[in-house]
Amino acid sequence: MVVRTSFGYLLLAAALACAFAIAPADAEETLRVGKAVPEAFSFVPLDVGIREGLFKNNGIAVDEIAFAGDAKLQQAMAADSLDIALGSGPAMAFIAKGAPVKAVAAMAGPPLDLTIVVRPNGPKTLADLKGKRVSVSTVGGLTYWLVSETSRQQGWGPNGIAIAPMGAMAPQIAALERGDIDGVVTDISTALGLERSGKARVLTRFGQIVKDFHVHIIYATDNLIADRPNAIRAFLKGWFEAIAYMRGHRSETVAIATQVIGKDDEINGKTYGELMPMFSDTGRFDAKALDTLANSFVALKQLPAKPDMTRLYTEAFLPAAK
Repeated sequence: MVVRTSFGYLLLAAALACAFAIAPADAEETLRVGKAVPEAFSFVPLDVGIREGLFKNNGIAVDEIAFAGDAKLQQAMAADSLDIALGSGPAMAFIAKGAPVKAVAAMAGPPLDLTIVVRPNGPKTLADLKGKRVSVSTVGGLTYWLVSETSRQQGWGPNGIAIAPMGAMAPQIAALERGDIDGVVTDISTALGLERSGKARVLTRFGQIVKDFHVHIIYATDNLIADRPNAIRAFLKGWFEAIAYMRGHRSETVAIATQVIGKDDEINGKTYGELMPMFSDTGRFDAKALDTLANSFVALKQLPAKPDMTRLYTEAFLPAAK
């Protein structure tokens, strides 16, 4: 009888040991993470972190959701349909207007991912854009401000380049080919594809014009901050592990990008080289970049005056500096 009882205890101990062994997997927290757009290389680190198990290793299961722009992304956060958002720096203006979110990491610096393309026989330099028509997606967005800021820096005032909001990219490219407009603001991957096909030529990269900037930022809802702060810390740890992985694994990153954003290996390989320098390794916010963003809010008439930017972000959840 004693032997059987001892054997029973051994079985119970073994069962408990197995339960504790699988506890970390069972304890994964699910976070609903949104991308401002589905096809941008800028947001590929999320897919790298998912596919390489980097978020999972930190106890996070990611429910990935893609949107059609920053406005819809922020609406989803306000409705508590998202926990984390990968959006633009200018979206910080929504926080100043009362959106229940906070910026928790500076994801990327200067806007290396955005360009102006022209026809192959179009303007040769920025100086040739004076009085010309350049299309953007929407009024009052990041691309609109970048063209206006380019005009201002050229000494022409904010309206020295005629800005034409035209919505989706396909109609913009068609208008460029017809000669209805003189330039298009687009992402670097699309620009490289247009150059390869002979349909357009990159005139300038906005990272050469606006140097102190946070083009992309990671946001968290106030509810997540209040209720699950450790989940934010774990997510950001996984995110920066993904950035480090990408820096050391070019071919693997390009392969994941090709599966995710619909461009081929050649274009994604070139895009990798163009964009990896813009990603932050620490998530720390830069005072000059924040001041540029604050000025953009006023220029775009999103806010009547520059807000106190320190109220719009926190660095409390970032991994400790090494």
